[in-house]
Amino acid sequence: MDSSRFLIIGAYGQLGKALQERFPKAIAVDRDGLDITNAAALEAFDWSKVDVVLNAAAYTNVDGAEKPEGRVAAWQINAQAVANLARVATKRDLTMVHVSSEYVFDGTKVPHTEDEPVSPLGVYAQTKAAGDIVVGAVPKHYVARVSWLIGDGPNFVRTMMGLAAKNISPKVVNDQVGRLTFTKTLVDGIEKLLESKSGYGIYNLSNGGEPADWAEITRAIFGELGRDDLTVTGISTKEYFQDKPEAAPRPLQSAMDLSKIEAEGVKPRDWRQDLAEYIKNETRAR
Repeated sequence: MDSSRFLIIGAYGQLGKALQERFPKAIAVDRDGLDITNAAALEAFDWSKVDVVLNAAAYTNVDGAEKPEGRVAAWQINAQAVANLARVATKRDLTMVHVSSEYVFDGTKVPHTEDEPVSPLGVYAQTKAAGDIVVGAVPKHYVARVSWLIGDGPNFVRTMMGLAAKNISPKVVNDQVGRLTFTKTLVDGIEKLLESKSGYGIYNLSNGGEPADWAEITRAIFGELGRDDLTVTGISTKEYFQDKPEAAPRPLQSAMDLSKIEAEGVKPRDWRQDLAEYIKNETRAR
């Protein structure tokens, strides 16, 4: 597999950084190098050196997408830009790898399977679902659905580590249940799909282990930090957002069925194992 013919889009994000680390020979661009919302810019790009497009670009501000400007940006980046890429991939017979989210579901089923019909709640979720549908029309495509991404960038684990450093005992939502997805696990899965030339389609790709709610995950983070002296108070999603009317609706059940990706030889590590490793590395870097 010649990774020098990979194009990583969204190179500055958490996943983009992890993809660059795994595939250092790949061509890597972000919006300053290639604006995928601009169809003309995509047409003018030199595709002669590309066989595989890894789309890690996304508008991920879930609450921001509910606001007028954010709504436009979310649709541009998560849907229109994906349609632009899909058109190029189809025309040039490229393999397109697109990263999606369990937010495409309303969170009423447990666990989510790849063939569950999409039922998005908020604007962000709707745009991600639209992107999935568009990518599905590309002859050679993989859609990796992830939940609760953690990597090198702003994320929940880093936020909770920051609270611990300030000796803050937080109130954390306890009725949203799922699994963290560490970028290493996600990249492992993507690499395996490409290497083994797995059947095209949608694959759920998160860490494994017993699903947990955000309050339980916070306690696990504090435990790894040796801060069991801090108290985590669990509250419902409704309580947490009662003074934030502009907040987007969240799916309460985010755990995904991993049997399809496991059948491809990918055995996602327990999220608690990767969490412990992540916190050790973060602590060492500080």
